[in-house]
Amino acid sequence: MAQLSLSGLRKSYAGKQVLHGVDVEIDQGQFVVIVGPSGCGKSTLLRMIAGLEDITEGEIAINGQIVNDLDPADRGCAMVFQNYALYPHMTVAENIAYPLKIARIPKPERGRRVREAAAILDLSDYLDRRPVQLSGGQRQRVAMGRAIVREPQLFLFDEPLSNLDAKLRVSMRIEIKRLHKRLKATSIFVTHDQVEAMTLADTLIVMNGGRVEQIGAPAEIYDRPASTFVAGFMGAPAMNLLPATVIEPGRIGIDGVPGSSIQIASCDATPGTKLTFGIRPEDILVATSIDGSTLSGTVDLVEELGSSRAAYCSVGPHEVAVILPKGCTYDHAGALALTIPAGAAHLFDAASGFRLRSTGELRLSGAGESVAT
Repeated sequence: MAQLSLSGLRKSYAGKQVLHGVDVEIDQGQFVVIVGPSGCGKSTLLRMIAGLEDITEGEIAINGQIVNDLDPADRGCAMVFQNYALYPHMTVAENIAYPLKIARIPKPERGRRVREAAAILDLSDYLDRRPVQLSGGQRQRVAMGRAIVREPQLFLFDEPLSNLDAKLRVSMRIEIKRLHKRLKATSIFVTHDQVEAMTLADTLIVMNGGRVEQIGAPAEIYDRPASTFVAGFMGAPAMNLLPATVIEPGRIGIDGVPGSSIQIASCDATPGTKLTFGIRPEDILVATSIDGSTLSGTVDLVEELGSSRAAYCSVGPHEVAVILPKGCTYDHAGALALTIPAGAAHLFDAASGFRLRSTGELRLSGAGESVAT
């Protein structure tokens, strides 16, 4: 197991900076997932840790040793790529053993490690097959086996499940999590899939535009996003983010929705202050009628999600996603009465996008017509 420290990491290409000072501490045995949209710098960061990308500025330390100038082979890392990169002319056993052969590990030791890795990955019956005879999931397990036999201090996964179909991705997520619990090795996993990130991680690192936006446990990041970017990126459907203005102490109105009001027990911003109001779709309640404590939303679209349904409603000029309760009926041309329970709202600074402190019971109020439930 390895303890990893990243201090002030920066990366530039042809004078253009793509990583803007990354500072992260990763404890031994953690499963850390780096998540963010394409182009945010997550794979570049992983390749810098592995030694496959030069460091423009900053330091990488593994178990207290600075490894900036060490070759990839000397860092104690093993990497699993999105592309399986298996040798088609070699058997499964030969593919798994190849890094040991390059390292001049004696043949009996190579055989022992290959058999152990195959047993862990349920590949024992496939050791004599070639990659073309395997499924996508089996090929990915062979790539993982090639990393395991090196007995690394640090496992690095660069979007290893992106080439798999949806069902296989779910089963492979479970296998990777089980593998981590069994090996107890420090692991860093890169993905753009927020569901994958939430289900795998002990700790999440959310990146945006070459910067770390937030670090924390999955539940912490989901429940208390540090910025509007994190709030909108983590969650499906995404958090509703609406422009708002402080009307008076303890009261905020949604811009563009006449008569709307959010009552907050503690809000010391001055009247006229611009905010961003956030609410997760599953936290919005559907009332039986429109009254002074609800907001009217016109249903535009209902998305069937299997275990639930998401309604996309027009609230003034804004689109608001709502998870419908079981048994709730709806009229595509009608209205839903929307209410917010205490403590469900999130407030962010309109200019910077960073989270503001908010407490107390929250209510939406506004005019509306009929509702079907």
